[in-house]
Amino acid sequence: MSAVLKDDIISIEEYLEGELISEVKHEYIDGYVYAMAGAKLNHERIGGNLFGEFRQHLKDTSCEAVSSDFKVYVSETKFFYPDVMVICNQEDGNNVSTEKPILIVEVLSDSTQQKDRSLKRLAYQSLASLQEYVLIEQNFIDIEISRRSLGWKSEHYFLGDDVFFESLDLKLAVSEIYSRVDNEDMQDFLREKT
Repeated sequence: MSAVLKDDIISIEEYLEGELISEVKHEYIDGYVYAMAGAKLNHERIGGNLFGEFRQHLKDTSCEAVSSDFKVYVSETKFFYPDVMVICNQEDGNNVSTEKPILIVEVLSDSTQQKDRSLKRLAYQSLASLQEYVLIEQNFIDIEISRRSLGWKSEHYFLGDDVFFESLDLKLAVSEIYSRVDNEDMQDFLREKT
């Protein structure tokens, strides 16, 4: 996230109206609007890899993967754009946001990781529907998953591991999630394979 866009507190209605016409995405936190920064290629690759795997896995179910252009409504004071979400039975006519994701993924970057690890973690875990919150490093290999079923205790996965997404009944290799990602850990992994 970048700096606050306006010094004035705005209503949630003003925020939602503005998002309909804005060319830039904004998150809404406690009356303040924050412009979303563009992502780096590694960030896009990780999000795209997960979105593609989730989408394929869920294609014949009532659940679907959505990307970072779809908002999650957390409370009267918070709207966020997660990198990837899984939603189920979205039939309420709302085509811009959800209140009931079952899984949320945030790919960490230097400018967002503090909010992703603290403010967003607490906000997302307050959603009754959420089963898993996933944080993924892009500069090195580390996938952190916290699950409601384990009291939100974090588990970490690294190269050579398989990650089980409990809410989706899906297992993926860490190397698949990081496919085409260019960081030192992946370079070493690929050199060892050849």
